Amino acid sequence: MQFPGNIVALILFSTFSQFSFSQKVDSTKPPFHFAGAVLITNNGISLIPTFSLNKPAVLFNLSMGKGRLSFEPDLRFSLEGKPWTFLFWWRYRIRKDKLLVSLGAHPAMNFKTEVSSDGNEMIVTRRFLAGELSPNYLITRNVSLGMYYLYSHGFDKGAPANTHFLTLNSNISNIRLTRQFFMRVSPQFYYLKQDSHDGFYFTATVTLAKRNFPISISSIMNKTIETEIAASKDFVWNISLIYSFSKNYVEK
Repeated sequence: MQFPGNIVALILFSTFSQFSFSQKVDSTKPPFHFAGAVLITNNGISLIPTFSLNKPAVLFNLSMGKGRLSFEPDLRFSLEGKPWTFLFWWRYRIRKDKLLVSLGAHPAMNFKTEVSSDGNEMIVTRRFLAGELSPNYLITRNVSLGMYYLYSHGFDKGAPANTHFLTLNSNISNIRLTRQFFMRVSPQFYYLKQDSHDGFYFTATVTLAKRNFPISISSIMNKTIETEIAASKDFVWNISLIYSFSKNYVEK
């Protein structure tokens, strides 16, 4: 299976056919934004960081919308081109002073390669429906504290029926290294419960970037503190090369 270039091209074409770029944004109308990132990593790590693909992966994270509402598909593949996870997020954000609250929901599909009784490989799809709540408080311009709660329901045999994922997190951005280079650090403690089993974990994401440059390097490290979940790994890490882009558009 090849990378979904035709899918991405279709999204781009349908978006650009409705909106045109303007150097001067009409302040009376909220602009339409189209942003995203493409990540290539040595180890695909899940939204819940204790779970990973255990092989190189490519991730397409897109965001498009106007005002508070956005559609944010998250498409993940192994580097071989096999689908791993598709999440189709809808998010609504509310900002008041230093408080930002995000509400989200998505249908999702997780793909797993299995060997049939006749020895042939087949891709099995597991379906999920999830919702999230994410309040964050900006302490200073570059430091925030927040929490994140995700509930996911699995519909298929072999998938967890009920997953609760609760984090206490912080984000420290714009840590100056030189005039051009800076770091961002995002540590978090989290609690995970899948059906009758649960566990506690710590994870951190470290990103190195250059100002006004679209390419950055990021690493995720995850450590199990205590768990009953058999699929959890004691330590998971990766390193990723990221290309990011962002544009605003206004209606003609």
